[in-house]
Amino acid sequence: MTGTVTAIDTGFLQSRRRRRRRAPSAVVAAAFVIVALVVLCAIGGHWLAPYPAGKQDLVATLQGPSGAHLLGTDDLGRDVFSRIIVGAASALTGPLVISLGAMVIGTLLGLLAGYRGGIVETVIMRWVDLMYAVPQLLIAIVVVGVLDGSYWEAVLVLVVLTAPGDTRIMRGATIAQRSLPYVEALRVLGVPGPRILLRHIWPTLMPLTVAQTFLNFATSLVSLASLSFLGLGVAPGAADWGRMLAEGRELIATNPWTAVAPGIAIALTAASMNIVGDWLHERLTSGSNR
Repeated sequence: MTGTVTAIDTGFLQSRRRRRRRAPSAVVAAAFVIVALVVLCAIGGHWLAPYPAGKQDLVATLQGPSGAHLLGTDDLGRDVFSRIIVGAASALTGPLVISLGAMVIGTLLGLLAGYRGGIVETVIMRWVDLMYAVPQLLIAIVVVGVLDGSYWEAVLVLVVLTAPGDTRIMRGATIAQRSLPYVEALRVLGVPGPRILLRHIWPTLMPLTVAQTFLNFATSLVSLASLSFLGLGVAPGAADWGRMLAEGRELIATNPWTAVAPGIAIALTAASMNIVGDWLHERLTSGSNR
């Protein structure tokens, strides 16, 4: 059974590499620009926004795009463009914590399971199988909803649900590495196992780790936005893209940008992060093969 799962994991990695295509340079450049803008807005959104995100102007409700309000206003007279800028903070911070947390947990457990094998691998992979057997987003909705969780509790739940994917991928890649001649030579020389893992195997797998982390960011962004859309995680009225999308769907007949703008922001940010991750994977892989 273990051998079958190993073959599946290794085949998944190989097929993923075969499917990867080099994105046009213009697309990569655009993706970097979008990511840079999102980071800039997340850091200094409160200073860059033309209006405070929560400022209400009941005289100027449901206005269309104009010189004063580039994307119009919502039903409370709040500037949609300003809320998009300020909402970049929650769109960046949560997915960043989730992707990095899943990377750390998944890398450590995947390296350990793939290198040690035996009972250690069995215990870790049965946990991974269990997490794969449940619908992750549904579990997040139930847990966050029952606990009446905050934004950061939703982030913590998604870290736990995302880590098994990283664990499975890193375990398959580690198994492929542990039988190579350089690992056998290090064992013969008496190099301790932890040193082999952290100083030799893990740097070799760094391109895969980077690509998976960026992919996790994109999926986590969509997952958090889905929870916010359902009214979970963020407080009502918060400048959050998922929450804005939920509130704007009822106003789409009067000012479509209340729903279209946050939807575009989510899609562009997620796609750009994925493209940047693929580009970094190609660069790191080509650099390590020289």
